[in-house]
Amino acid sequence: MSRLPKARQLRPDSEGQGFFLCARKERRLTRAGDPFLTIALQDVTGQVAAKLFSPEFDRYADGFEVGEFVLAQGRVNVFNNRPELILSAIRRVNEQDKAYGFREEDCIPSAPRSPDDMWRELQDRIGAVRDEGIRVLLMRVTADTEAQLRTWPAGQTVHHAYRGGLLEHILQVARVGGQLAEAYDADADLVLAGAVLHDIGKLREIDYEHTAAYSREGNLVGHIGLGLLMVREAGRDVSGLSADRLGEIEHLVASHHGARELGALVEPRTIEAFILAAADDLDAKIHQVRQALAEDDSDAEFTGYHARLKRSFLKPARER
Repeated sequence: MSRLPKARQLRPDSEGQGFFLCARKERRLTRAGDPFLTIALQDVTGQVAAKLFSPEFDRYADGFEVGEFVLAQGRVNVFNNRPELILSAIRRVNEQDKAYGFREEDCIPSAPRSPDDMWRELQDRIGAVRDEGIRVLLMRVTADTEAQLRTWPAGQTVHHAYRGGLLEHILQVARVGGQLAEAYDADADLVLAGAVLHDIGKLREIDYEHTAAYSREGNLVGHIGLGLLMVREAGRDVSGLSADRLGEIEHLVASHHGARELGALVEPRTIEAFILAAADDLDAKIHQVRQALAEDDSDAEFTGYHARLKRSFLKPARER
């Protein structure tokens, strides 16, 4: 059996088998009432939709679960102008599959920088904080959550939704926020604290191993509320961190979405909060634009319409 191309390289004439991570699995019914599965299969390049119909459904539907690595076999169809795999077989990966080229890292999209490299930058930035109370708070929070911070995505789908994406996002917000703090003569230590801590609640909002899913408290409380609880608990007995100073940091977490209609608990009321909200929003949007450009392989001058950002994007001249 021939090997399927990677998810992003699948074309209408592709047929064969390949290793993927099952990112989503839903049971549905055809118009005739027959059950079938819609599946999201993922590899290091991205995701592709797949479907499993009868009679294969009866044989393979219960042989794998979300979050498991699978060997999928099928042919590529085009549905709504996008490729999808019509499966003829699918099963969970077994130990013997390593001899045939299976590697977990080939199925998990990750940040382009290594976790070690990003972690060193984070620690260097924290180490340069002049305010001792803020520095101790950031060292405490990052030490307690290091294993998660090295691997967690920033979300399920919107931006930086891959392994290491949250740390990548934190660092970019820290870079941009630091430059804006210098330009506007703002408190750089506070801005860095906001960059590091603004999304810290996502470590409790999202359950993550190979795929991301919202936790129970994530659904009930959300990452901003959870982040406030984490920051208040960590900062309660930090020597040199006054209640007023801790309150300013909590305000950064509470207001980083910029506006109530965007999910902020309060709107920014300090210069540092305005800077953090702007840097956070900019990085999230630029990442979505770059993702849209990377995923559009048409010959058109503009990308397709982006539903979240409500526009299409002009492709760089080098890509046209």
